[in-house]
This record gives sequence, structure tokens and C-alpha cells, in this order.
Amino acid sequence: MFRKWREMSSHRQRSIVLGVLGSIMLLMVIGYAAFSTQLNINGTSNISSNWDIRITNITSDLHGGATNATEPTYDNENGLTASFSTNLVSPGDYALYTVTVRNNGDIDATLTDIEISDSNNPAIVFETSGLEEGDNLLKQTEDELIVKVSYSESVESQPEITTSNITVTLTYEQASGGSIPEEPAGPTSVMAGGIEIPVITTGDGLYADTYEEGRYFYKGTNPNNYITFNNETWRIVSVENDGTIKIIRNESIGYRVFDTLNGVTQTGSNVWSISQLSSYLNHEYFNDLLDSDKIVAHDFGVGAVTSGNNNLQAQIESENITKNNNRVGLISVSDYIRTNNNVIECSSFSLINNNKDICENTNWINSLESTYTINPEYGNEDYVLGVGGHIITLPVGETNSVLPVLYLTSDITLSGTGTVENPYVIENA
Repeated sequence: MFRKWREMSSHRQRSIVLGVLGSIMLLMVIGYAAFSTQLNINGTSNISSNWDIRITNITSDLHGGATNATEPTYDNENGLTASFSTNLVSPGDYALYTVTVRNNGDIDATLTDIEISDSNNPAIVFETSGLEEGDNLLKQTEDELIVKVSYSESVESQPEITTSNITVTLTYEQASGGSIPEEPAGPTSVMAGGIEIPVITTGDGLYADTYEEGRYFYKGTNPNNYITFNNETWRIVSVENDGTIKIIRNESIGYRVFDTLNGVTQTGSNVWSISQLSSYLNHEYFNDLLDSDKIVAHDFGVGAVTSGNNNLQAQIESENITKNNNRVGLISVSDYIRTNNNVIECSSFSLINNNKDICENTNWINSLESTYTINPEYGNEDYVLGVGGHIITLPVGETNSVLPVLYLTSDITLSGTGTVENPYVIENA
């Protein structure tokens, strides 16, 4: 299979450039009675802008028996095309190809059209996610299109046609006026527990979330998000759009298995709702907590995610496909990503692994013990995803550190400043 990519036709590129080319000549004639004067004014124009939209990378993530017939490639010279070729063996095999499109120029662009050709083979399914028509690509930024090619699970016999080709064409045009209007400034503070917490855009502290409206995450190496609960030190993960406060225990409650089959074998379930760890945290552990009346049952996104997929928005949606309403849970993978304030190099699932040495130093959760997340690894029932310096996979039947997560009710009253020396404290009603 072969897929060709273009961010725009050469004709469209030329039409955009020609739209800003030009030089000016003004001819002015002034006459009076017998006298006349002709003035010629010549002007020279120079293009100071640079239009440069290009493909800068393509990577693959193979599942089942899928293999690359050839390694994915992209055009290094002008970045207009990328291609891949995949071998699929059995129904259910699939490969994910992540294509990075970057705006290296200084003109903002808009994706006006995504055209996908017909594969003409029902046994081979092509799907895309990530980029959508209308998405803006600001100057000196990049975005990603994910192409999934799979051997349809509905196939019950060897197909007569065993190959399929597809072409995806991306058309970018110059943004109106050459730039995208700036978004209105966000809030400068948010109320939580009756106190006003500043919302920042750089450094360590509380940030407005860019993926889910109304959520705020503590980001950075060591923000002031310490809170005392159950006579223990916890950390605030986020302030939610319903006013609740999501917190994680600063130290592990010990080592436990996620789940074991009948409590005997080393293989169990990675589904949170039926796991032994979920049962323990929501019953035995919860019943021993002080001030349990300050905890509110809340939805946890427990859907499976793909560790090699660096489309964070798609992964958040995958987590939220399945939700469980619990009193106690665990951190989610996307929450872990969003507590990193290095948004350039550490804001995706796969990059945080590749850039481990960088990303582990800009995320306060990495100062805690390695621990389970609440999310299963997609397509692998024996593993859940964990965090510890970067995203890891953990067998469900082996013991690992446990850091409980819970939501404090929105009507609590806090005092303190959130520092280690003066943590937030819940005032008794």
C-alpha cells in the first residue's frame, strides 16, 4: 500500500505568493497655463515574508502481525510528500502512521481541505484523525495527521484483492490577512476552596487547560500545590470545571497488584471497574480515610489508550469513551502529560518517552514514585499504563506502587498558600 501526501498544489502555492507580489509606479501630471511639470515616482517592493508549509516527519506504530514493507519516508527536499507501505497478515492487524506537518514560514496558514481517495478494497480500511479541515497552523508551529491502516476484522476468508492504494491531499492556504487573530486572553485567576489562585502561562503554577474547557492543571517542576488531607501530604492535580479539586497522594500507600485472576495467577484484568485495586481503594481504603465526607464520587476516564500515539486530543477522547464513577481512583495518562509545563517537547504520549531526559525535569509528578495509571494499554489486556519519569507499561499481576487519586467537594474552604511549608488546609465547617 502506498499513500502520497501533499500540503498544497504548486499552483495554489504560486497563487498565494503572487497575491502579495507587486511594485508601484505613480505617474502625476501637474499643469498650469503655459507651464507644465511632469513628476515620475518609482517604487520598488520587496517580499519580506516566507511561505513554507512542509512535512517534516513520519513515524509508524505497528500492532498485531503488521509490518512495514518499507520504512515510511518523506520528501526531505521540499516536504510535499510522505509515503508508507504496510504488510497486513491477519484480520485485526493495524498500523498507525503519524505525519508531522510544520509551518516553517512566518505566515499563518489554515487547512482548507483534506481529500482522501477511495481505497476500493473493503478488506483494507483507512482512517485518519488529528488534523481537521479549518485547523489553523500558526507560523513556527506543527501539527499531526494520524493515518490508521487495518485489516478489517469482518473479513472471514482470503480476499481476492490483496492490495490497496490511497492518497491523502492536504491543502493549506494563507490565513486571511496573513495571520490568525489572537485568542482573547484567558482568566488570570480561578476560585478553588474559597480562595483565589493565580492562573499563569509560564513557570510553575496553575494553567488553564487547552484541551477541556474549564479545567486547570498544576504544571512544572515544583508548583505550590501541596494540600493536607487525611493528616497526610497530597498534591492538587487540577481544579475541575464543576469546582471539585482533584488530588493525588504525595507518597505511596504501598505495593499492590492491579489485578490477578482469582488472586492466584499472574494474569488478571486491566479493566479498572472489575480490578482488585479498584475494589480495594473504593471500599477498604476509603472506609479508613478521615474526613471522607469531603470526598465526592466523580467520573474517571478509564478508557484504553495507545502509548505510542502522540495525538493528545485523540487520547483524551479515548480515555473518556469509558467512564467510571468512583470515590477513589488513579491518575490518568493524559493528566500526567498535562502536568508538564514544557508544552513544546513534552505535550504528547510518544514524545515524552523520546524526550525522557528533558520531560522528567519539568513535571512535578515525576518527583513521586512510579505508579499505575487508571488506563489500560490498548490491545494488550495484560498491561496497564504507568508513569515514572515517562510513560511505561506495567503488568497487571505484578506489584507496583499505588498513589490514590480523589476529588474534594466544591464546597470546602481552604487556607494556606500551597507551599511545602504552608500547604493548603481544609478548614472544618
